[in-house]
This record gives sequence, structure tokens and C-alpha cells, in this order.
Amino acid sequence: MKLRRRDTEVFSLSFLDCICCGFGAIILLLVLTDVDQPVIIERASAAMNGQLLKLQQELHDLRGETDELHRELQGRITRLQAQRSQLVRLQADLTDVKGEHAASSSDAQVAGIVENELVAAYQELTAEMERLQKQPRRREAAPAVGGIPVDSEYVVFIIDTSGSMVSNHWETTAQIVSEALDIYPHVKGLQVINDQGRYMFEDVHQGQWLTDSDTLRNRIKERLPNWTPFSRSNPVPGIEQALKQFRAPGQRVGIYVLGDEFTGESMQAAIDEIAKLNAPDGRRPRARIHAIGFPEGAGMAPFTNIQFSALMRVVTAQNGGTFVGITSEKQCLVYAEVLGTRHCVGR
Repeated sequence: MKLRRRDTEVFSLSFLDCICCGFGAIILLLVLTDVDQPVIIERASAAMNGQLLKLQQELHDLRGETDELHRELQGRITRLQAQRSQLVRLQADLTDVKGEHAASSSDAQVAGIVENELVAAYQELTAEMERLQKQPRRREAAPAVGGIPVDSEYVVFIIDTSGSMVSNHWETTAQIVSEALDIYPHVKGLQVINDQGRYMFEDVHQGQWLTDSDTLRNRIKERLPNWTPFSRSNPVPGIEQALKQFRAPGQRVGIYVLGDEFTGESMQAAIDEIAKLNAPDGRRPRARIHAIGFPEGAGMAPFTNIQFSALMRVVTAQNGGTFVGITSEKQCLVYAEVLGTRHCVGR
């Protein structure tokens, strides 16, 4: 049986439906698609570029203003530093002026105190001399050189190592120490300390006697010109230390004090303490205390030099010693006044 073929129509209803659906989809895509998006993006890009240029210009202006402000700030810092330096100088000048004013205002008070202490010391010394003159002499006077007894078997040098001594009297000090050693051909012990109790030879034998020898004497003479430990220009601590460490019954000790100032608070307190240490039983002092006073140097307060002389006159008188006051170092190396009699000691 033969089949009969149906003729296919190209433009059938199904075909038309598909075509319509395709066109509908295309139309829908066109509707959904934002055809103006590239234009908007281009406009936004142009606006952003314009805003970027504007911001760059503002940044450039701000940088210029920043540089100008930085330069102005540096100028103000420089002026401030200059003003601070000037303020420091003015403060230093003010401190100096206040110091000078305080010193000048206290000079009168100090002078009055020194005068009272000198009067008291003179009265005490006079009374002591009158008392001693009334007592009978029980022994022969010790041999003396330049008015200074040289009967000591042990010798301690107490040397003021302050700036005034080093700058004004150091060469003479070394000469006096050398000559003092020469007048003692041989002793049983030697020591050298400064007015604060610092030993010349701190590495060995602190608080002990050094054995006398030519080598030791040469070491002392060589060491002294460059020996300048700290000093407060007050011989009392050195004297007290020497009496505590080297005063002993049965030993004839001689203490030599070389200085030009006394900066302690009270001369009477110093005199009492030295007497207590050197004569604890209230009888004859165990150690002789001699003193050599140098004249007032440049820049020194005059009352400290006067105080030293007044103090050491009383101390030496009470402790069996001699005070030598140097009045000139030019015409004579040591032009001294020993108990009212003028001598020229040295060359």
C-alpha cells in the first residue's frame, strides 16, 4: 500500500509562532537594555576628570601655603631660641647681681662678727698669757729655729690645698715644707695631709706614721708641687684628724699647719674641740701645734684670712706652738712676724 506524502507548508502557523516569539524576545531585550549607559559613563568620567583637576589645583595651592607656613614657623622657632638664650644670659646676670648684693649686704655683718671674735680671742689670749707668766717654769725651753720649737720626734704637715693657696702661695709652701724638713735632721715618723684630712700618700699607711728617710723626704718634696686634693679652706678637720690618729702619750708630736683661710662657722667651737682632743685631761697639750699663715691673695674674702690668723694665734698659744704670719713674699721668700718679732726665714 503506498503512503501518500503530505506536502509541507513552509509558512505554516507554527513557523509564524516561532518567528513572532523571536521578534518578541528581541524587542524585550531592546527594552531591557540601557542604551544610554555609555553616554552616562562618558559624562561621569568627564565630571570626575574635572573634579580631579580641581582637587589637584587645590592640593597645589595647599602645598604652597604649607611651605609658606613652614618657613614662618622656622623663623618663629629661630626667634624663640634667640629669646631663650637672651633670657638665660639675663638670668645669669641677675644671679650675679643678687650674689654681689648679698655679699655686700653681709660684709658689714661678717665684719662685726669677725671683730667680736677677734676681740674675744685677744682677750682670751691675753688672759692665758698672763696666767702662764705667773706660773713658774719647770723645764728648759726647747731648742727653736726662727721662734719655732724643734723638739718633736714625730711631725705632721697639714697643708691647705685650696685654689687660693695653689694660685698664690704654692711655690712658697713647697719651700717652707722643704726648710721645715731640713730643721729636723731625723724624726721617728712623718705624715702629710691636707686641711680636709686627705693623705698625700693615700695608697699606703693611712693613719700610720711613715718611716723617716731621705727617700721619703724626696718623695714629699717631689709630690707636693702637683698635690692639690679638694679643700674647703678650713684647717680644723685636718687638725682634728691628726690629733685623733697621731696623738699618743709619750710621743712628742709636732703639727705644722700651713694655710691662708678659715671658712668654718665658729672659731671658739674649733678652739674648744682642739683643746679637748689635745689635752683631754685638762693638763699640758700632748702635741705642739705650729701654724704659718699666708697673706691675703687676689680675689679672696679678707675676713677669712683674718679669721685664720686669729684662730691659729690662739690655737698655737694654747698648744705649745708658734704662729708665723707671712707679710711679704717678694722682698723675702718668707717675711714673717713671730710673736711680735720680725724674722726673715728662707733665702
